[in-house]
Amino acid sequence: MKNWKIWLVVVILLFVASPDSMAQCAMCRGTVESTVSNGRSVVASNLNFGILYLLLAPYLIVASIGYLWYRNSKQEHGRRLEIAGRIKRAMSQV
Repeated sequence: MKNWKIWLVVVILLFVASPDSMAQCAMCRGTVESTVSNGRSVVASNLNFGILYLLLAPYLIVASIGYLWYRNSKQEHGRRLEIAGRIKRAMSQV
């Protein structure tokens, strides 16, 4: 219980201590502003699609690792229950 509180404090401190990581890329902003002012909004929409792609990729990786971990844990729990049942049956026959 104490361990997750420590991790929570560390994550909060990292977000608070790094305001530069929340800044917008000046080159990206300049490109979008210049292309939109010229009447071409395709670059802006493609840039938004790229940002969403980069946002989604880490979450998909973490979710797939979490699912694999959950599935493996569930199978291991089933094996343990099966072994415990065998031990009970063996002990009751003695």
